[in-house]
Amino acid sequence: MNILSWIIVGLIAGAIAKAIYPGHQGGGIIATIVLGIVGALIGGFVGSALLGIAFTGFSIQGLLVAIVGSCIAIFLYGLVTRTA
Repeated sequence: MNILSWIIVGLIAGAIAKAIYPGHQGGGIIATIVLGIVGALIGGFVGSALLGIAFTGFSIQGLLVAIVGSCIAIFLYGLVTRTA
């Protein structure tokens, strides 16, 4: 159930992260959804490991961690897909 909640939070966090991330990012709504989910999952696992807090369910702290993870995922996606 924890992973399912991170997927749902990732949908929201991906949209928020794309709105607040500076510059132009490629990809459409599908890329935003996928990056949001990946960022939320990574943010949730890393945040839980580093902070020792179990982010379960829907919470403000969990959403903030998911947004930060999504911003990192968008940044990494931009590095990978950048053309010279």
